[in-house]
Amino acid sequence: MIPFLLAAALASADTLTTARPDSARRDTVAPTRVAFGAFVDGYYAWDAGRPRAFDRLYTTQPARHNEFNVNLAFVEAVLTGERVRGRLAVQAGTSVQSNYFAEPQVGAVSGGVLSRNIQEATVGVRLHPRLWLDGGIYFSYVGLEGWVSRDNPTYTRSLIADYTPYYLSGAKLTWQAARTVSAQLHVMNGWQNISETNADKAVGTRIDWTPRPSILLGWSTFVGNEQADSLPSRLRLLSQFLGRWTPAGWELSGVVDLGRQARPGGGADTWTGSTFIARRAVAPGVKVVGRVEHLFDRRQVLVVTGAPGGFRTTGASLGLDVAPDARVLWRTEVRGFRSGDAIWPRDGAPSGRRTGLLVVSSLAMTL
Repeated sequence: MIPFLLAAALASADTLTTARPDSARRDTVAPTRVAFGAFVDGYYAWDAGRPRAFDRLYTTQPARHNEFNVNLAFVEAVLTGERVRGRLAVQAGTSVQSNYFAEPQVGAVSGGVLSRNIQEATVGVRLHPRLWLDGGIYFSYVGLEGWVSRDNPTYTRSLIADYTPYYLSGAKLTWQAARTVSAQLHVMNGWQNISETNADKAVGTRIDWTPRPSILLGWSTFVGNEQADSLPSRLRLLSQFLGRWTPAGWELSGVVDLGRQARPGGGADTWTGSTFIARRAVAPGVKVVGRVEHLFDRRQVLVVTGAPGGFRTTGASLGLDVAPDARVLWRTEVRGFRSGDAIWPRDGAPSGRRTGLLVVSSLAMTL
């Protein structure tokens, strides 16, 4: 299947148009278009802690130290129409291996072996001029940073992006309530899992307000139990506030997360996270980008470290993006972390430092 899609993307026209007759009504369904594409993101990364076996800790992108490798490669077919839409994309890469490692397996025909190669498999239908119903495996509604590196202001993902869902399995309603307001309602298997862990389902919402094209303000929520059926239920709640402003030559964005998970017997464990990113065009095809961030998860709801203080980390990064061609993007980034406990690798040992340092360079192409 992968060779077929790639060959179609390179050798044929960009789109195919189809129409199906409706004999009962003697008219035709609105034309649909299918576009094929592909993306490859290769990288080299150096982690100052020189982690054992080259696997980096706590972030999924890039996932390997001192190694030339593929972060993400995928091929896709995207269908668009007046009444229907959908996307099928298959993928591979070290970020895929890292991010889908925790995909649950309950029973014999579930788990990450299958699901990690499915980036998206969605089908959508328009129920009303302003209302769409979509279902399948699809990109998450949480945050401003997504799974595909070319679409994000920084090459590596912020901590709160890595520890909130990148993908979901479920169904969603998208309502364009007004010209400047849209709303989403999601019913999902859970917190970034395709295979189920329990008999419960999770619910998520997002509301976006765009008072002008250069301003976006949003609020997202998640409610669900992420424990196996053999364990006591622990309701997880996320409330996220986000914003983006794009004045001439700039892109400014910020996200704040407030999370809570119930404890058995009463009380709750909480976490907070934030990221603030500024990107500036300094020449044609050249941008610089800076970031500051934090994630405090003392009770290790999202990040398990084994340290007494859990995961209490602040970070910053500086990057340079160069686009010599519309389809090519070369990105270089320096990123540092400081934590409350010595959780970062030191000379191959799994821990020993309170600080972490990463340098990465990536060359990506969109077909």
